[in-house]
Amino acid sequence: MNVIDRRQALTIMPLFRLGFRPFFLLGSLLAMIAIPLWIMALDGWFVGWQPTGGWLAWHRHELIFAFAAAIIAGFLLTAVQTWTGVPGLSGRALMALTLLWVAARIAWLLPLPIEFIVVLDGLFLPLVAAQMARSVWPVRQVRNYPLVVMLTLMAIANGVTLYGIASANDMLQRQATVGGVWFVAAIMTMIGGRVIPFFTQRGLLRKEGVTAWPKLDWFLLLGTALVAIVLMLGWGLKPSVWVGLVFAGLAVGQLIRTLRWYDSGIWGVPLLWSLHIAYAWIGVACAAMALWNFSVFTNMSLAVHALTVGAMGGLILSMIARVTLGHTGRQLLPPKSMTLAFILFNLGALARVILVDWAYKPGLWVAAVCWGLSFALYLWSYAPMLWQARVDGHPG
Repeated sequence: MNVIDRRQALTIMPLFRLGFRPFFLLGSLLAMIAIPLWIMALDGWFVGWQPTGGWLAWHRHELIFAFAAAIIAGFLLTAVQTWTGVPGLSGRALMALTLLWVAARIAWLLPLPIEFIVVLDGLFLPLVAAQMARSVWPVRQVRNYPLVVMLTLMAIANGVTLYGIASANDMLQRQATVGGVWFVAAIMTMIGGRVIPFFTQRGLLRKEGVTAWPKLDWFLLLGTALVAIVLMLGWGLKPSVWVGLVFAGLAVGQLIRTLRWYDSGIWGVPLLWSLHIAYAWIGVACAAMALWNFSVFTNMSLAVHALTVGAMGGLILSMIARVTLGHTGRQLLPPKSMTLAFILFNLGALARVILVDWAYKPGLWVAAVCWGLSFALYLWSYAPMLWQARVDGHPG
């Protein structure tokens, strides 16, 4: 950056200098609160208080289109500056986008009429997609066009979800949110394919990284996007052998990818083993979806929660722990509390996917407490990094 740009950047409040700052902070705060709040609601703690559309609609929506969407936005709006050389969203524009996201969260819980929520919540993802397009299009960065497409499809799924709530159509809500989860999986597949081998090579000081396998990368991205569309349209909410075969193929592809990335050295580096375990959950979710479609499992819950809790939550926690350090000018040595956070998180994921089959309520509470504590530990150590200036004095 030239001197004028640097001076201008340093006049911006640190919290709004790059997208990762407000959205990692607020997304993690929502995560810490939302899951325990949902379990408390299931236990009947909030008699007489219902969010717009009810607690189930709120839970389905907020995990995907509020929490995951915020972290994805924070990551992409930060990374695209490095990828393209085009300055990322910052200052007043970033503040306005953040306030829009916060307003939608408050509107859900007050609760305000669904018409207000449709406007507030429905604008966020299209604006993020538009900003990404605005960054990658001028430099014709074709490799990032799929991210704009996935964000747009997520925005459509969110719109369908909101319409389902407005029309009291529970099936429409369900198919749109399940589809939305797999659009998130497509984004995780794409981003994971870029950063996990790179982070592993850098973190373990290896001279050479894993050789890219473009055909496998495209198969996993397009296959995941395809099943997401099928689910959003409602065609995949009943067991189908054909859909099961696609998920089985995705499970094999994810297994191959996970094994190719594996290095025994990761077990000494919490920022790496947490990433690898979280990514492996995507393959577990694909395999579970295949088994459900083959009528081996009686419901989709195991697959959905393997994806949302194990993979999505786990990748988010691991990524924000690393990205925050790097983009605030710090060495990639997380606080010791994050090792505990990663362990707690994965114990909670196992509880949500497996323990609930034997002890439903205790399993839910164990999962909720582990989830909440892991994000609380992140906030305890990292929140000051997010609202304070970089330690090296650089903008960003």
